[in-house]
Amino acid sequence: MKINRLLTGLIALVAGVAGLTAQNGTMTPYSRFGYGILSDNATASQQAMGGVGYAMNSGRQINVMNPASYACVDSLTFLFDMGVDLTNLWSSEVIDDKRTSEHQIGGGLSYVTMQFPLSKRLGMSVGLVPFSSVGYAFGNNIHNGYAERQGSGSINQLYAGVGGKIVGGLTVGINISYLFGTLVNDTYAITSTGSTGLYEREMRVRDWRLNAGIQYGFDLGRDRLTIGLAYTPGKALLGRTRTMFYDANADANADPQETDNFKLKDLYKMAPTYGGGINYTWRNRLMVEADVTYQPWSSCKYNGATGELADRYKIGLGAQYQPALRGSYLQRTQYRAGVFYDRDYLVVRGNNVREYGASIGFGLPVPGFKTVVSLGVGWLHRQAYPTALIKEDYLQVTLGINFNEMWFRKSKIY
Repeated sequence: MKINRLLTGLIALVAGVAGLTAQNGTMTPYSRFGYGILSDNATASQQAMGGVGYAMNSGRQINVMNPASYACVDSLTFLFDMGVDLTNLWSSEVIDDKRTSEHQIGGGLSYVTMQFPLSKRLGMSVGLVPFSSVGYAFGNNIHNGYAERQGSGSINQLYAGVGGKIVGGLTVGINISYLFGTLVNDTYAITSTGSTGLYEREMRVRDWRLNAGIQYGFDLGRDRLTIGLAYTPGKALLGRTRTMFYDANADANADPQETDNFKLKDLYKMAPTYGGGINYTWRNRLMVEADVTYQPWSSCKYNGATGELADRYKIGLGAQYQPALRGSYLQRTQYRAGVFYDRDYLVVRGNNVREYGASIGFGLPVPGFKTVVSLGVGWLHRQAYPTALIKEDYLQVTLGINFNEMWFRKSKIY
């Protein structure tokens, strides 16, 4: 019976691979640069807390941000967590001294994860989470014509990780991820004479990635303080990139011209990631965490050159309050809030891209079960600096369902 349930979870994960790669809610011209908009592996509950998680651990929630947290899974519990989001975007830009605005709606499947115990001191998690995504469409005038640009695609992480208890409150863990996906950037050139050409640049990623974490927690009377660190080493990116030219005015049977085809490892490198956080839990009711993330992208090759990207800094602060573990429905509901600031790795026309935002959310218990439905609403502002270029404001609704089942309890005969 346990095997059948585990197989059911794996089937759901495989279905999530197809769903996550097919649905991409990104819709910003800023995603045209670099590898697109990066993700930090935060679940729906963590997104409602400002995206924090390096020092967070719980037997009832999956935390991919730090694999050391897997060790805290209950020895009888199987967790399955999946999330979806709905995003509303309002953007504005000044063109020829006139401000133009646009509204878009997007969304889709965000992640699929599961976690289960291997022993009393060892836990494991597998799942699918996004690494980066591209999605945009816009046009502008060029010499002797007009250009339309559009892009799509994503890079995803299929991961498996283990976390174990070493001694006392010390836990360590590691994730092994398979990066896969394709990013496509198209430019349609329409000349004043009526000819049309399509330049298509495709980046196909197939690579492996490691992520290690450590957490140490100790009791302060009825309270608990936990410190967490996570590290992902930098590496040359594996895969291929190619550029194709399609002539719309040529014979319909004519093959496109391939202008280049290179291995990514010769031209592109992934930055290492350093993450740290501190978490304080007051009487199992109030949890507060502060996180810092640093990625030195400026020293990494992008298209064969360094300096095309900027070092990334992100800070987040989040809190969760649950009045009581038992009691009325409102007392068992988890109330969440958070804020963050992100100096992104993207550089656009010599300007850095910056983001900041705030979020609130609720962990809604399902009556009669340990399952929790996470509902969150977040606001995010993105723009370049010092020249604003395009200003974007997002209103995002996230929904996560965390199934908590006692799959590993041994049956007794009385």
